[in-house]
Amino acid sequence: MPKVEVSEEVAVAADSMYQVLCDFTRFPDFMKNVDSVTLREKGDGYAVSEWVTRLQGARFQWTERDEFFPADRRITYRQLQGDLKTFQGYWQLEETARGTRVTLVTEFEFGIPMLAALLNPVAKIAIRENAREMVRSLATAAAG
Repeated sequence: MPKVEVSEEVAVAADSMYQVLCDFTRFPDFMKNVDSVTLREKGDGYAVSEWVTRLQGARFQWTERDEFFPADRRITYRQLQGDLKTFQGYWQLEETARGTRVTLVTEFEFGIPMLAALLNPVAKIAIRENAREMVRSLATAAAG
């Protein structure tokens, strides 16, 4: 299964970053590729939400379950249903001397084995660039 990992250091406090990251229903306000995020269920340490995003002009929809680990500044996510066969990963925040190291790991699978060799390399590039843009947008939102 293809895996994309992006790790960047931002000049924002880890706690501020985590607060913004946990409030993903606000993502459409400051992330141009996120059309909507609708919270469907929230419980102790988890949330279920529906997402509509764009990646390289293609529209993707899915429902995911997020699990929150505030003491570790970590959020895991996995698709429950949606356009991809598999979509899962995690956010990890680590405090640094200059702010926060933000790591986003995404694993995905299209579910079309015959096209995987063609689609996966292109998707990895697009997902990596989208992840970098998400980290920068989150840092801007957390700083302001």
